Amino acid sequence: MPLAKDKKTEIIKKFELHDGDVGSTEVQIALLTSRIEQLVGHLKKNTNDNHSRRGLLMMVGQRKRLLHYLKRTDSKKYGEVTTALELR
Repeated sequence: MPLAKDKKTEIIKKFELHDGDVGSTEVQIALLTSRIEQLVGHLKKNTNDNHSRRGLLMMVGQRKRLLHYLKRTDSKKYGEVTTALELR
C-alpha cells in the first residue's frame, strides 16, 4: 500500500531541507508517519491481516529509531517535526 504520488510529493515539499531532498531524517519520519496512518486505517477494516500488522510494527520501530536519532543530533528540529506531525 504505497502512498499516492501527489501525497508523497506534498509531504516531501513540506519537510525538505533543500530542493530535491528526499532522504533527510525529517522527510523519512514524515513519510513513515503518513504510511503508518494509512496502514492503521487498513487494519481497522481488516482485523485479521497479520502480515500487514507486522509491517506496521516494523515501520513504527523504524520511525522510533529515526526520531531518537533526530532528538540526539538536533533537538530543536525534533520539536518542530513532532509538533508538525502531532506525534507527542
